[in-house]
Amino acid sequence: MSLNRSRDVGHRLDTVPLVADGRSGGVAAAMRRVVAELPGGGEQRPGQLRMAEEVAAAIDEGRHLLVQAGTGTGKSLGYLVPVLLARRPAVVATATKALQEQLVSNDLPFLRRALGNDFRWALLKGRSNYLCRAALDDAASGNDQGVLLDGGALGRERLAEVVTWADETPTGDRADLPFALPNSDWSRLSVGPSECPGAQRCPHGDICFAEDARHRASTADVVVVNIHLYCTHLASGGMVLPEHDVVVVDEAHALEDIAAATLGATITPNQLHALAAAVRSLFTPDHHTIASLDAAGARLGRALDAHAGERVDPGEGELGLALLGASEAAGTAAAAARDVDPGGEGASRKERLLQLASTVVGDLRGATELGDGHVAWVEERPAVALRVAPVDVGAELAARLFPEVTVVLTSATLQVGGSFEAVAQRLGLDRPGSGDDQHDGGSAPAWQGLDVGSPFDYPTQALLYCAAHLPDPRSPAYEEAMLDELEALVRAAGGRSLALFTSRRAMEVAAERLRDRLPYRVLVQDALPRAQLHQAFLAEESSVLVATMSFWQGFDAPGATCSLVVVDRLPFARPDDPLAAARRQAATRARRNAFAAVDLPRAAILLAQGAGRLIRSGDDRGVVAVLDRRLATASYRWDLVRSLPPMRRTRDPAEARRFLAELAGAGPVRSPVAERNHWRPPTR
Repeated sequence: MSLNRSRDVGHRLDTVPLVADGRSGGVAAAMRRVVAELPGGGEQRPGQLRMAEEVAAAIDEGRHLLVQAGTGTGKSLGYLVPVLLARRPAVVATATKALQEQLVSNDLPFLRRALGNDFRWALLKGRSNYLCRAALDDAASGNDQGVLLDGGALGRERLAEVVTWADETPTGDRADLPFALPNSDWSRLSVGPSECPGAQRCPHGDICFAEDARHRASTADVVVVNIHLYCTHLASGGMVLPEHDVVVVDEAHALEDIAAATLGATITPNQLHALAAAVRSLFTPDHHTIASLDAAGARLGRALDAHAGERVDPGEGELGLALLGASEAAGTAAAAARDVDPGGEGASRKERLLQLASTVVGDLRGATELGDGHVAWVEERPAVALRVAPVDVGAELAARLFPEVTVVLTSATLQVGGSFEAVAQRLGLDRPGSGDDQHDGGSAPAWQGLDVGSPFDYPTQALLYCAAHLPDPRSPAYEEAMLDELEALVRAAGGRSLALFTSRRAMEVAAERLRDRLPYRVLVQDALPRAQLHQAFLAEESSVLVATMSFWQGFDAPGATCSLVVVDRLPFARPDDPLAAARRQAATRARRNAFAAVDLPRAAILLAQGAGRLIRSGDDRGVVAVLDRRLATASYRWDLVRSLPPMRRTRDPAEARRFLAELAGAGPVRSPVAERNHWRPPTR
């Protein structure tokens, strides 16, 4: 396959590369060159240059770096330029598809032109993002009865279109499909790592799209992935990605939660039903193992339903028996498959069944033998599932990540109360073996924290309003008062609002109130696909979007359509959240303050992420309204306030509404009305 057919692969250039210089002189010259090549010209941003110089120094010295780079810094160029100059194989891991697309479609091609440098890049996704030729053959021949989870059936015409596309596409990437396919249909045409037997045992291994993508990545200088895939690489012992010396984790505020999910396991009844479907496709619809697998899945479902939302011990009681029975049923199915030689295309189905059975059995047995360092609980959404996760992600990363490569962690929100210590502790940078400096007898620190600020003028552009007059959020009187305040703010803003809620119930109640009382279009999370919601919000300036936690991060709506961001409560984890509760217990055992070690850092970063939805460009103006009095009254309030951009602050609801009304078109925005209405952190 010709590499130049893929839009996500950079090409080597017949140009003289820049001299690699990891220190400030070479980086500064390269940054000047890059800025000069920006469309329409550009100005050097001091924060971006400082970031680039420190990233270069960290790579050169082999130490880890945390960089808080506020919105507008241009942090992707701030780390890509020194990475490219260092000429060491690197991985960039991001939390969102939008940033991956920006890197491979915009930033890397631009830098290739601007620097005249000699490098290749590749975008690598998880295996289930690529068309599986074996699964496609099964679907085309009618042998895929339920190899896939969600049922449904591809129409013959649509299946024929996929076959034609498979013959033409250089990537097999679902994102390159010229038409949309529902998840249930795509799942019939792709396999994840739990089902793929590997190229050596698959008859299509020599023409596998996923393997082609991995080959491109193996020859690239910079590989772009998502954080989930990078954590899968860590969990596999380094078997997923090519060898590299440097990893940049962009949107690193998400690393802890993604690592917890990836380094643990998720067990669902559907895994048993999927295995039964795989047996059906290999043998006959009445094979003796199918009934036992379906029965085991049903029993596991009942056991999980009985503990929905609870922390559990998977080795005890009916749940333990259900997991043991499921493991035995899966093992029996695998043994039956090993005893047959189906030949031809059946061999591929056999290998996929064996791989799936091995994964299922491993997860089930691992859950019943849970160690002290892991916690298990039952989730209800989107479907009932047993979740297993490490309590201390930092211990895992200290062992698997930091000793192996130089790590640059960057985000607009990494500090808590003006310090990187909380994040460094949670991610394991403070642990022995997490990258202690090998030079100078270990006298240098293992990591450095750097805040390069933001080019935006937050005191002029934004107002932080805390509704300190509202009842405590734990009071029965809070909800009605909060809804009245929300309505008044949205009315003053003329719509143009993003309202973020810490629970689905609060979101739904607020959406109903706003629809009933205001003349603006109210968009609600999940009423439309996220991309369509985004477009609808941008297209209609007066619209209001209400959403829960998934919109607190990675949602970008610059311009007048988002002049008000409302946060209903401080985003503390529920007291009964199983993973948070386990982390609190671990902190207490370690003689640390559980609230300060677990709850406060998470809330501070989430709040900063939510507030960060407001100012997305130098022209944006608006209000961040927090309808939780604790931001103005609690003893820990300054840790939260110092974690936010340096906006003007007020407790006066009239001032907030007046500011919004002026933005809505009543005239120029005036400065704050009275010093007495402003609350400031104490001077250190």
